[in-house]
Amino acid sequence: MATTNAQGWSFRITPVRILLFILAGLAAAIAVWRLVVGLGPTTNLNDQWPWGLWIGFDVLVGVALAGGGYSTALIVHILHIEKFNEIGRSAMLTSLLGYLLVMAGLFLDIGQWFNFWRPFVSWGYHSVLFEVFWCVSLYTTIQVLEFGEIATERVAKPLHKFFVKIMPFLLIVGVLLPTMHQSSLGGLYLIEVGKLHPIWWSPFIPLFFLMSSFFVGPAMVAVETSLAGKAYNHQVDLKVLRGLAKIGGTLMVIYLVLKCIDFTNRDAWQYVFAGGLETNMFLLEIIGGVIIPLFILVSPWGKTRSGLVTYGALTALGVVLNRLNVVITGMVNYYGPGYFPAWTELAVSVGLVSGGILVYCFIVENFNILGHHEEHDAA
Repeated sequence: MATTNAQGWSFRITPVRILLFILAGLAAAIAVWRLVVGLGPTTNLNDQWPWGLWIGFDVLVGVALAGGGYSTALIVHILHIEKFNEIGRSAMLTSLLGYLLVMAGLFLDIGQWFNFWRPFVSWGYHSVLFEVFWCVSLYTTIQVLEFGEIATERVAKPLHKFFVKIMPFLLIVGVLLPTMHQSSLGGLYLIEVGKLHPIWWSPFIPLFFLMSSFFVGPAMVAVETSLAGKAYNHQVDLKVLRGLAKIGGTLMVIYLVLKCIDFTNRDAWQYVFAGGLETNMFLLEIIGGVIIPLFILVSPWGKTRSGLVTYGALTALGVVLNRLNVVITGMVNYYGPGYFPAWTELAVSVGLVSGGILVYCFIVENFNILGHHEEHDAA
């Protein structure tokens, strides 16, 4: 069933979407409760574990998975590889929604949330977290402005030419800013030497965070465009997805080689084969999230849509596992197993994703994202 009003806005109501509304509504209610009573009654965070699921998943994972926007913009608009144009808008939309959810998760994790405005006026420029805050905030703003070009094709049409003119500037800044905060998120853990397990702590952790945020971009595009293609009967050309995956796969190989060099230089191979929780989680991350996807790419299966979707899903899960390993698994040996997310934390994270999916569906059904909106309206 679809609902349409006099202005022509439409939104299909399905059982799955009703469930997503319920999950998003529950998350909103818990978020309000958290803002009223604080972090203590609504999370399992404590002095030893001040960063948990909301930082690990909603922020670090969210920022990484939203990297498809800047990596695709670099490939399409800066390097001018025109054959990837058809996935540019969908990648940008996914990235925009991802960053908006990151900002929501970050806001909820601020102890005294009513002081959220202070970094705008208190210049703690010696702090890596201050730089992350500003870069993420500015990049989210840039993405909202980039979406203005799409939005003004349907609403506020007199402004469309203005957004078209400023797009080159927005694209350049929009590629530069993520390279700063993606690496800086890894830089936050440089001071955790002796606390973060040696498998993950490295002087090159900022570079590893940056590289993984780039190669997960094509992976997310493969998954997102395939799911959207099934839902909206608009499949992206297989050659486009294959070409994008090759770019991501090349960077994955470099990432893997640098990891090996880093382990050798730090004499850290002993930890890789030491056994235990950390070793098992690291091997799952590397084998399941890097090595197997690379094998898929070079195999005949990697030339099929299902193979590319599997490659994308495994790569994305590998990056998710990497960020959660850094935030949680890698700290267990130092702080002890004193944290597991409360049901409210899980509900908020699931609800944020559910809300993002609903907004994505609304925008795709009402704006020219997949390249067939005009034809759909005419039909």
